Amino acid sequence: MHLVQNSVALIEPYIAAYGSLAVFVIIYFESLGAPLPGESLLVAISVFAARGHIDLAHALTAAFFGAILGDSTGYLIGRFGGRPLLLRFGSYIALTAERLLKLEMVFRSKGIWIVMSARFFAVLRQLNGLVAGSVAMPWLHFLFANIIGAAAWVLVWGLGPYLAVDTFEAIFRR
Repeated sequence: MHLVQNSVALIEPYIAAYGSLAVFVIIYFESLGAPLPGESLLVAISVFAARGHIDLAHALTAAFFGAILGDSTGYLIGRFGGRPLLLRFGSYIALTAERLLKLEMVFRSKGIWIVMSARFFAVLRQLNGLVAGSVAMPWLHFLFANIIGAAAWVLVWGLGPYLAVDTFEAIFRR
């Protein structure tokens, strides 16, 4: 709880000053690979919206499009430059050519499920698009999974807390 409060305290001035634009930029760069607090941001905008400080529909829409575009940018980077980099520098993270081939096979059979569910895991969320592009996942498959995953992620972490904020506040007041 303390970590979420600290993240919210860091994010709050940007949300207050720039609103949904700040939400879009933060989620975009987090989805592209930057270590930014995506879930904390979504929870924070839920609380801000419940208090009337931000329009929830605008903020969630900004988060949704930021997530899709950030992952899509990562996909394009991976598609047009990722594989050679992985082959050259992958050994530093124990990614050999054989493991990359296995990863490609997994993405061919389960890539849609991986992309949709990776959104819910911090490190996977940041690398999702880069890896999918690097292993040449078909663009339309990636885009479909990216949209579904982004929608689910934004609704779970953005709308969920908004709907339950009164319950949480009652619990933490005790």
